[in-house]
Amino acid sequence: MEQKNIQIATIGGGCFWCTEAVFQEVKGIETIVSGYTGGTAPGVPTYREICSGLTGHAEVIQLTFDAAVVSFSEILIMFMATHDPTALNRQGADVGTQYRSVIFYHDEIQKQTAEAVVKELSEYYDAPIVTEITPAETFHKAEAEHQNYYRQNTQQGYCSYVITPKLTKLRKLFADKLK
Repeated sequence: MEQKNIQIATIGGGCFWCTEAVFQEVKGIETIVSGYTGGTAPGVPTYREICSGLTGHAEVIQLTFDAAVVSFSEILIMFMATHDPTALNRQGADVGTQYRSVIFYHDEIQKQTAEAVVKELSEYYDAPIVTEITPAETFHKAEAEHQNYYRQNTQQGYCSYVITPKLTKLRKLFADKLK
């Protein structure tokens, strides 16, 4: 049996409910936590404070993954394919800096990988990729009702209208990488 190689990734591509749902489908993902990072508010920010757009935090997921099963590069390719990395501070109807496209890297190798993936994928988009690549900062876990949101609310309007199509796209593009 192959030895596990557990690593951490922190990414944000709009609402964390969407990003979480995408990566719940991927082989090699060990844990996923929805949360906030990249802001300046003192203490632990709340969802309401984040939604104000005044804290500077982004809605993100922090995941642990087995790099022996799925690489950081593969995670980033799936991430870029399942949101619009050319939209500045928005994803669909979600508007504000809290919904920005961002990769928070945890070491120099992740930084270099993120830069290479963005450069490689840029030729597939008509507009420039605006995904930020920035050092990881303090991660704050979101409130309990934001964890595992899609799976607990699949019939809710936002979920069926926004998240379900993302999962359909994921399944079409990356079937071999899914559970």
